[in-house]
Amino acid sequence: MTRELSYPDLYRKLRNRFGDLDWWPGETRDEIIIGAILTQQASWRNVEMAIANLRGEGALDLRKISRMRIGRLERLIRPSGYYRQKAKRLKAIAGYIFRNYKDLDELLGKDAEELRQELLSLDGIGRETADSIILYAAEKPIFVIDAYTRRIMNRVYGTDDGMDYDELRALLSGSIKRDLGLYKDFHAQFVELGKEYCRQRPLCAGCPINEACGYFKSLSVDR
Repeated sequence: MTRELSYPDLYRKLRNRFGDLDWWPGETRDEIIIGAILTQQASWRNVEMAIANLRGEGALDLRKISRMRIGRLERLIRPSGYYRQKAKRLKAIAGYIFRNYKDLDELLGKDAEELRQELLSLDGIGRETADSIILYAAEKPIFVIDAYTRRIMNRVYGTDDGMDYDELRALLSGSIKRDLGLYKDFHAQFVELGKEYCRQRPLCAGCPINEACGYFKSLSVDR
């Protein structure tokens, strides 16, 4: 595995290029959790349209979603894709919260690992979604591994594309300071690099870390 660029140095290079990033988009804990479900298998642009629909109806609220007719919810979140499946998931998590807790704060106030296991027990919440909720809604330091992060780690450091989610998360979080703000911004930097340069068909020219990237070096050798 190539390790010419340390993870702290990777973060500094990305921050120098992209600056301090504000991610996850969401003004409330409810909105963050709703967005974490809607963004499954969807682009943020489509998710934003669904969130705008919910906001316009005064329904960007988990308690209101728990009481909403599912047909109406499906109509509002349709732009996010897989809207029937996502409507069921939103109804399920909202219903679970208010059947078992007095409010959202009581759930999110739990210890991070206990909260993670509870979220993972709910239908439709996988590790990335659970960790996004913990990091951005509960505001507890846990690193989120998304498709951008996995792709960048694979290309820059040569990690196995099939590496287990928790193993890759431990690799990253064990190599940097455990800090909420750092975890949030580092994840945001991965997202920005993935959107701007490290796409499925990468745009290596101008990438701020191409000189340390194993994938880019392999292209140079092939030439």
